[in-house]
Amino acid sequence: MPELDADPVGRQHRLDAVAEAVRECTRCPLHRSRIQGVPGTGPVTARLMAVGEAPGENEDRQGRPFVGAAGSLLTGLLQGIGLSRDDIFITNVLKSRPPLNRDPLPEEVAACAPYLDLQIALIRPRVILLLGRHALARLVPGAEPISRCHGRPIRTEGRVYLPVYHPAAALYNGGLLATLREDFARLDQLLQELEAASPVESAPDVQQLALF
Repeated sequence: MPELDADPVGRQHRLDAVAEAVRECTRCPLHRSRIQGVPGTGPVTARLMAVGEAPGENEDRQGRPFVGAAGSLLTGLLQGIGLSRDDIFITNVLKSRPPLNRDPLPEEVAACAPYLDLQIALIRPRVILLLGRHALARLVPGAEPISRCHGRPIRTEGRVYLPVYHPAAALYNGGLLATLREDFARLDQLLQELEAASPVESAPDVQQLALF
């Protein structure tokens, strides 16, 4: 139904269906140890999408991404450039918490890939903010290490990505906080430039994407 995909209400219904599929997902063994799946939050019309690594303990309990200390820092960084969390869509590469917050395994990333791909296609954000190296590796494979490419827009396959350090990294290394603020200032500038260059977006092609 192409007319459904061009319509924000129809796309929101499909985005809600993705969220429900995440909550019921058994595509990898993580469903056995998690409390609940964490699909993401935000409007389908968001011009900015933020992608992190995986839910942590607080996210697993509440079913929402970035609700712990790293989430508070992310909220503050967004507010620093005039954005609210309600303005953006926030999600993770993994939709279920790995035990003890270990790094995602390749097979887990692959299992969650259809969910993230469909979310991106439905939301069609102006910019995808890559929060940390795992998001960078998932969405821009082959990119330079995040220590080299953070704060620099990456344009590939018709999308614009901005890699930054994960907010959690700044909680352990206070020296990264100034870097994060600088990179978020670049994010603000990038969003303004894209809005000025292309105020009207075309409808996405999501017909061929499926969850299974």
